[in-house]
Amino acid sequence: MDRFLSNAVNKIDSKGRVSVPAHFRSVVQKRGFTELYALRALDIPAMDVGGLDLLDRYEERIAQEDPFLQTADDMSFFVHGDGAFLKLDQDGRITVTDFIREHTGITKDVAFVGRGHFFQIWEPEQLKAHGQAVRERLLKLRQAATSSRTAGQSE
Repeated sequence: MDRFLSNAVNKIDSKGRVSVPAHFRSVVQKRGFTELYALRALDIPAMDVGGLDLLDRYEERIAQEDPFLQTADDMSFFVHGDGAFLKLDQDGRITVTDFIREHTGITKDVAFVGRGHFFQIWEPEQLKAHGQAVRERLLKLRQAATSSRTAGQSE
């Protein structure tokens, strides 16, 4: 498996470290990541975490913008100023820094959730609420699509 899938919750130890789930560590290892890039998510209290390919993807997008316009500057400020590198120790743990805690609200437990090419870290209760909101939005979309197909068939 070379995608970040599923989710897990792990406790932060007394030194402020948390174990990255084993299946996430195996993806990190398969992809050859030696360090992780973490970015404060723009619209949710989570950190997007991946390898340097995640940072590269953002920087490629910034490079497409006119460097003299505000958009490029704003994107760089966000990607570089709201990002940090995380080191995995020999036991597969990362340190939950104040940088992470301030944005996520994490205190004692960390929820990890796979997002395909990257994963997110959340405060568990906030992840639970977000997951419920996501499911509700998707259900509304499904119901709207079903209604429009049904209406189209009865005409």
